[in-house]
Amino acid sequence: MRWVAFIPLHGDSKRNVNCADVNCATGVNSLRQMAGRPLFAWGLEQAIASGCFDAIYLIADSPAEIRKEVADEFPSADKLVEVLDYDTVQDEGSRDRALLEFQQKLLSDAPFDVMCLIQVASPLTRAEDFRAAKQKFLSESLDSLLTAVQSKRFFWTRAGAPVGFDAMKRPARPDIEGYLVENGAFYLTNAKLLADHHCRLGGRIGIHEMTAETAIEIIDEAGWMAVEQLLLKQKLASAKARASHIKALVLDVDGTLTDAGMYYGPAGEALKKFNTRDAHGLQLLRENGISICVISTEDSPAVGARMKKLRIDEYYPGVQKKLPLLLQLAKRWGIALQDIGYIGDDLSDLECLSRVGSAFCPADAVSEILRQAHYICERAGGHGAVREVCDLILQSSQPSEVIPQKYTEAEAYQ
Repeated sequence: MRWVAFIPLHGDSKRNVNCADVNCATGVNSLRQMAGRPLFAWGLEQAIASGCFDAIYLIADSPAEIRKEVADEFPSADKLVEVLDYDTVQDEGSRDRALLEFQQKLLSDAPFDVMCLIQVASPLTRAEDFRAAKQKFLSESLDSLLTAVQSKRFFWTRAGAPVGFDAMKRPARPDIEGYLVENGAFYLTNAKLLADHHCRLGGRIGIHEMTAETAIEIIDEAGWMAVEQLLLKQKLASAKARASHIKALVLDVDGTLTDAGMYYGPAGEALKKFNTRDAHGLQLLRENGISICVISTEDSPAVGARMKKLRIDEYYPGVQKKLPLLLQLAKRWGIALQDIGYIGDDLSDLECLSRVGSAFCPADAVSEILRQAHYICERAGGHGAVREVCDLILQSSQPSEVIPQKYTEAEAYQ
């Protein structure tokens, strides 16, 4: 069976559309930054990671911008993801028609068996949701499937009549069966159903139940902010999980340990500004058994003097190609790349950041690095970014408050 995903996108990066300006289920600006990356990238990343699809089609009204973002965010997905210019994606009323026209016109030479409509305004969807839904679709021989969340609330009609319960014998909330509320995250539809009935839902319909927080709708700025905070919490939890395995931390110098500025004294000597709190953080790591290594493309006497003062023996100046050296060091240390953390801010660090288990960068790193990092510091280089990473690594190895990955219905709306 051939499975394809269909993701309609809207908007351009030059217009930071507020959610209140459009119907966000269909018209939300897909290129607007959500928790540090374009909104559409969250769902696309999980669709790719799920391994469920033979092809993923992004249907965009600004295809050139989307293609650039896809190439930057997912450079290895060029054979799986295709961006198409298609204009029948503007409102909810035409969604089924868009699916049908997509089937009839765009896939005439590449027919599919099952299509998955993925809504860009549901960035909390996870790869495991796609996998579980696909398994349910196949095992139960479904014709279509929708996603929903459980709601254990008391519903009433506008006329004041209770729905599904006796108001005179009001049960405790944990005891009520509740309802499943469609959240619109994604839909599965077999090709025959779509072709015959021109509708995404019909025949034998199944429901994939998702976690409570996925019920939050991005229909206004409040919804946008709530979802963004949940994504930031997930990113932090992921970064902490990765950091708990770090046995060695490798750092760049300019723009990481320093502010990337070049200061010159009266005699013409080059000076660099370091942060003392960074130094203390590195010392704390060493006291906890984590090795420290510094690699720089520059060969600066000022940096050499600073490394000597910090007693960092693993200092390698004037290295233009950092990855080969990192691979040699990992082999000598007997440490897997997945157990190495790296902090960098510029293109000379990109290869190393893409290979290590924990990739960190200062807040003012270049855009390519920001996209690669597992954790982006709140502080800039030379202004405490390294100390922030050191604290994160230390906290990750100690019992601390657990950041929830699943939420109750009430918590999801707080």
